[in-house]
Amino acid sequence: MHITMVKKRLRNGDPCKKCAQAEAMLRRRGLWDRIDQVVWADEADPASAGFELAARHGVEVAPFFIVDDGGDATVYVSALRLVKDSLGAVKAGQTAAAVDPAALADQHDGADPAELIGWALRRYGADCAIAFSGAEDVVVIDMAHKTGLPFSVFSLDTGRLHPETYAFIDKVRDHYGIEVRVLFPDAGAVETLVRQKGLFSFYDDGHHECCAIRKVAPLRRALANYAAWMSGQRRDQNPATRGALAVAQWDDGNGAQLLKLNPLAAWTGEQVWQYIRDNGVPYNELHDRGFRSIGCAPCTRPVGPHQHERDGRWWWENAGARECGLHTKTDA
Repeated sequence: MHITMVKKRLRNGDPCKKCAQAEAMLRRRGLWDRIDQVVWADEADPASAGFELAARHGVEVAPFFIVDDGGDATVYVSALRLVKDSLGAVKAGQTAAAVDPAALADQHDGADPAELIGWALRRYGADCAIAFSGAEDVVVIDMAHKTGLPFSVFSLDTGRLHPETYAFIDKVRDHYGIEVRVLFPDAGAVETLVRQKGLFSFYDDGHHECCAIRKVAPLRRALANYAAWMSGQRRDQNPATRGALAVAQWDDGNGAQLLKLNPLAAWTGEQVWQYIRDNGVPYNELHDRGFRSIGCAPCTRPVGPHQHERDGRWWWENAGARECGLHTKTDA
């Protein structure tokens, strides 16, 4: 197998930003030596070899990769897709298989979550993403930010969030000076659901169909870009569905050999809020109005002082069903 990487050189002589990022990712994963040839598409020379290859293969973006396996060449415009499709065996041997989630869980369960977060970012850097929506997730972001190491953050905009939640996303973005990649559901799928069942069908036939479109599908699309991800889940959020939550696990429901870390699994809600107060962590102002667990506006309501935090989510359903599918294989 022969792999050619076509990189774009700007007029000032520097490689394009995406080309540099792709190379850095391959180097972090120990895969750079699998690139047999680098060809430049030089902005100052439209006749350069890289532009000729781009024209030949009908590609208009850089970088791209040409994989010649002795037959028809395959072109990839995504370095991550190249890794998954053509370099997967190497990746599994050098990165994924070397990780033992059970051993990680034994080592870090009950320990300072910052230790596991630091381990993940030293290993994966920006290829490790934090899924951000609630207070716990921002605690993870705060710990990650304090390491000084690169990491990624994404958030799912279902189109049904509270105005305060949208303001919260920007508050976190500004507070930490980070990019929050916001993902949206497929418009066609949402339109079909609403056309066929209306805007509030979940009150009649359960929330899982709506969540599958507005949450689960965008999550899978997001995770296709990463080698590992972290959530702010806790076991005490819902003992019926999260009581056995591991600190580290393979997330085979969202991608082969995708590592999922839950650094706060052993924490209580009290510990989360103590950390928020002690460290000046931003939080959604709805928490000050009795909302303890916050999701989409039609499916979230405040809870009383003696109610469990998840009682305000999908309250019309059995407690054992109060998961959207983001963290459960059966629903995903």
